[in-house]
Amino acid sequence: MVKVRKKLEATSWNPFTGCTKISPACKNCYAEGLALKLHKWGTAGYENKFQFTVHRDRLEKAVPLKRKKPTLYFINNMSDTFHEDADEESIDQILNIVKKAHWHNFYMLTKRSERMKGYFKNKAVPDNLWIGVTVENKKDGFPRLKDLQTIETVNKHICCEPLLEDLEDIDLTGIRLVVGGGESGNKARKAELSWVESLHRQCQIQNVHFYWKQWGSYGPDGVFKGKGKTGYLVNGKALQSFPKNLLPKNVAVQDSTRSEVPFSEIKVNHQKLFRSSRP
Repeated sequence: MVKVRKKLEATSWNPFTGCTKISPACKNCYAEGLALKLHKWGTAGYENKFQFTVHRDRLEKAVPLKRKKPTLYFINNMSDTFHEDADEESIDQILNIVKKAHWHNFYMLTKRSERMKGYFKNKAVPDNLWIGVTVENKKDGFPRLKDLQTIETVNKHICCEPLLEDLEDIDLTGIRLVVGGGESGNKARKAELSWVESLHRQCQIQNVHFYWKQWGSYGPDGVFKGKGKTGYLVNGKALQSFPKNLLPKNVAVQDSTRSEVPFSEIKVNHQKLFRSSRP
């Protein structure tokens, strides 16, 4: 019997745009390049290019509350929710919308883990919010991981993209999903096959979902080929899975016998990304 799974889309919601580089992962930031293109094209909301901006009109519109179809939202993929210039009232507004829009699931990623840790010290993380940190290397990423592990919530993830070194015996206690990927662009830094194998092995040992998103500009053979030409296979296999409850309720996987779904089934709709970036 052929097993059929439902294809899914992650939709961006950007009440904040712009950011500031604070770690090695930021060096060739994809969001910065995209923001500059959107500015050039005259896209509303990118008048300040990549300067950090709070869009109060987007917070007031609260688009997720108006969308009734259960959706997986990526919050501020063009910024960082816990940026040092973000006022706490605006962060509160985002979290209040997440709570009210209980039929959706939300995904959040930050490099400002210390601020996120402090924010949630006396505040509960909504059940429909997945919080995560970037772990590109041990020096910068492991302290963020430790901050994340102190926060009381079930749905935690880390993003190892770009993967810049072997994370060796990384402690994944409390983490349910590890997303990894190589860097793209002409100035991309190469991810080694052995690093990916090592990270996957730790996920297997610690019973954590692992998704290798892409190789980026360099393939597993270490040869520069450019984005879109290197694929995502690791030793001929797609290492792509995530917890089923990452999906919002009523957006069920058609093959209900599986406990995980390949990330290759998820498609980020860039038209929606641009559309949701407008007020």
